[in-house]
Amino acid sequence: MNKLKGKNILIGVTGGIAIYKVLDLISRLIKAEANVKVIMTDAAMKFVTPLTFETISKNEVYNEIFKNTINHKVEHIELSKFPDAFLIAPATGNTMAKIANGIADNLLTSVALATQKKIIFAPAMNTNMLNNYHTQENMKKLKELGHYFVESDYGLLACGDIGSGRMAEPLQLLEYLNDYFTEKDLLGKKLTITAGPTEQKLDPVRYMTNRSTGKMGYAIAKEAKSRGAYVRLISGPTAIEVPIVDEFIRIETTEDMYNAVEKVFDDTDCLIKSAAPLDYKPVNVSDIKIKKGSSDSNLVLEFERTIDIAETIGSKKGNKIMVGFAAETNDVINYAKDKMIRKNFDFVVANDVSQSDAGFGVDTNRVSIVDNGGNVEELPLMTKNEVANKILDRVEQLLKAR
Repeated sequence: MNKLKGKNILIGVTGGIAIYKVLDLISRLIKAEANVKVIMTDAAMKFVTPLTFETISKNEVYNEIFKNTINHKVEHIELSKFPDAFLIAPATGNTMAKIANGIADNLLTSVALATQKKIIFAPAMNTNMLNNYHTQENMKKLKELGHYFVESDYGLLACGDIGSGRMAEPLQLLEYLNDYFTEKDLLGKKLTITAGPTEQKLDPVRYMTNRSTGKMGYAIAKEAKSRGAYVRLISGPTAIEVPIVDEFIRIETTEDMYNAVEKVFDDTDCLIKSAAPLDYKPVNVSDIKIKKGSSDSNLVLEFERTIDIAETIGSKKGNKIMVGFAAETNDVINYAKDKMIRKNFDFVVANDVSQSDAGFGVDTNRVSIVDNGGNVEELPLMTKNEVANKILDRVEQLLKAR
């Protein structure tokens, strides 16, 4: 679901080299079908011309406080009524100081004084300026007034220094705005989500694993956080970007994953088991690399069962919500129903991983949701983020009914 479509977003642009990132952000917002208006300070126009922002935003750029009084419009009042979200990026120390102290000496600060919206600040400045006592006090004051911050990153700055003060990247700002428009229906709930594969060593060189990439679990964690939940993500080895969550726990083996889940389960409202832990491990792990021997010899290894995390935790779940996954290649629904009963799940998300557009490693999924009443809901092909929200819709309903 496109949460930005039709939203009115006002962006205040101040004088900083990070201004180039805002052009990228606006381009992404326009592609998401948002309506974007831009206010530029005089200093901002020293870096980029208004024409550039007008071309990308497809709207007039605003700078002069009294420009349209001939048409009986008071510019800063009209603009203050426009936005669903008001973002200032880059937010310089100077502009934040003015707004924190009620100074309105240009169009942007006048709109900030007139608006009833909370402002989102994306600070960008030299590390010493950011850490200056006055800047920190001004930011503290703005936060106490209820305004929001997309905190700056650590890295190489335009001045050549290395430190904090890099403005957040366009994708981070876009994600923040998506979250801003997301209903916080999971606020106050604690979700634990497992994701990815596990690994079991054979020797110092080789290990067993599976094709799970963690994409589905990470999508659930991201969307749950967006919806206001406190999110713990317990993940096996993955090669994808970790979403912003409250707790991230990296594990390796199935036993590691069980221990991590067991440790936090009492403090969890809902456990979503989207990981693919290995069911078997070698009885003996060699301390040295296993040699292949003669050319006609076979390697024989003995395996034993690993702990069944879901079944063990499910046997003592009480009134907690548990969601399982059934990644199968045949007889998908029957296997899902059996898993739900054996492991005491509230519902199971089942999919046929042999399908090229719904298996491991792709960004889409085609799933069926099987609940403990025996009902089956077949969902069409969706992105994994869309599937995540369908799952979370059910979780929210179950938590509400508890």
